[in-house]
Amino acid sequence: MRSHVPTVTVLGIQVACLPKNQVLAVVRELIDSPGPSLLAYANAHSLNVASANPAYRRVLDSAALVLNDGSGLAIAAKVQGKRFPDNLNGTDLTPKILELAAERDAPVFFLGGEPGIAEAAAENLTTQIPRLRVAGCRHGFFGRADEAGIVGQIKESSTKVLIVAMGNPKQELWLDQHLGATGAYLGVAVGAFLDFAAGKVSRAPAWMRKAGVEWVYRLLLEPKRLFRRYVLGNLLFLGRVAVERISTRR
Repeated sequence: MRSHVPTVTVLGIQVACLPKNQVLAVVRELIDSPGPSLLAYANAHSLNVASANPAYRRVLDSAALVLNDGSGLAIAAKVQGKRFPDNLNGTDLTPKILELAAERDAPVFFLGGEPGIAEAAAENLTTQIPRLRVAGCRHGFFGRADEAGIVGQIKESSTKVLIVAMGNPKQELWLDQHLGATGAYLGVAVGAFLDFAAGKVSRAPAWMRKAGVEWVYRLLLEPKRLFRRYVLGNLLFLGRVAVERISTRR
């Protein structure tokens, strides 16, 4: 975490505690500074994963920015008598990061999703952000034998902002291992963002997004796949937060 960024510690991970405009000011610094710098979003599910995955936890510990995504983090801060100024979910904030890249003429590379998704997302995003310069796209279904070629492709594209959508912890671990070799200044781990941007998955109503409960909408769309993550996972997360708070008080 950048030394000048105030944080709230949630399950041992330092999460930036800044309003959106100040977060974007830090992101602007990262885009302008020869990297590599990693930006990750933290929600209840990702911090559950970090609690059981030491490598992923280490990556979050060393990231330039970890941002609060969703109501679980808001509750965790409230338990400590603190609050996050804004809900900084990746699907809403990442387009703002791309706007910054466009303003600074920083090429962007999209990596992740099923074949065709990155390209569809790029087409939609360049329509929404006319000055956005897309250096390249690549789907996220590849093996280790392909990684050197993909890293080389990204490096040759002279990209400055690398958007990676592979789900966590895979996307953060991949960026931690390869971001430096790509030559990109900023790597952003974005989860399902490319699916949303491509129009493959619909967004929750604005009021649900504002309230930090978009997960409820996604659960209704895919109950079988997401029940374990969102229902059982959220309960597990709140239990861990409660145990952390009791331990801290003692």
